[in-house]
Amino acid sequence: MIKNIIFDFDGVILDSVPIKTEAFRKLFEKFSSDEVEKLIYYHVENGGVSRYLKIKYFFEEILEKSITEEEVQKYAQNYSELTKQELTNPQYLIEDTLKFIQQNYQKYNMHIASGADEKDLQYICKKLELTKYFLSINGSPIKKEKIVFRILANNHYKKNETTLIGDSTNDYQAALENGIKFFAYNNHTLLHKHTYIKSFTDFLNDTDT
Repeated sequence: MIKNIIFDFDGVILDSVPIKTEAFRKLFEKFSSDEVEKLIYYHVENGGVSRYLKIKYFFEEILEKSITEEEVQKYAQNYSELTKQELTNPQYLIEDTLKFIQQNYQKYNMHIASGADEKDLQYICKKLELTKYFLSINGSPIKKEKIVFRILANNHYKKNETTLIGDSTNDYQAALENGIKFFAYNNHTLLHKHTYIKSFTDFLNDTDT
């Protein structure tokens, strides 16, 4: 029986992917549109990867240029300024997930493990009045598999009682590396590859059996 739930954030709790996609276009608007669209493709296909790694990927893999850690931090801060306020708008909350969290946060031990910047994530959750539902809210620059490992270790959770809910292959990899169950959500490309949540009513039926 599942007792502990680790949620990804973007695409699972908040419909933030379109906002973040446009922010990357704005962030790199001075570069070639073809090069930026290659980043956008990578961004969409790797939802659980942090902005820091995506910025490095853009320079090192697409532009084939070096970038310093200081420059990465500067771009990441600019990205934060492009997205943070917009993402505090409650209209982007995913109603199906929010309802489940509100109704069940006392039944399960709930955590967030996200590729989003941790400070931004905690700010957004506070503004959206989500903080009270979670025992911890965790984000980048720590990689997701390490975040999940820490949640398991710090809370002495049993792996067979813990699951991660995410919308990307990276989320699945984080669950796989930590030996916990994975549920896919809100990404139809994962529909036939993993146990899939079409609605959280289905999830309740699965976990209660």
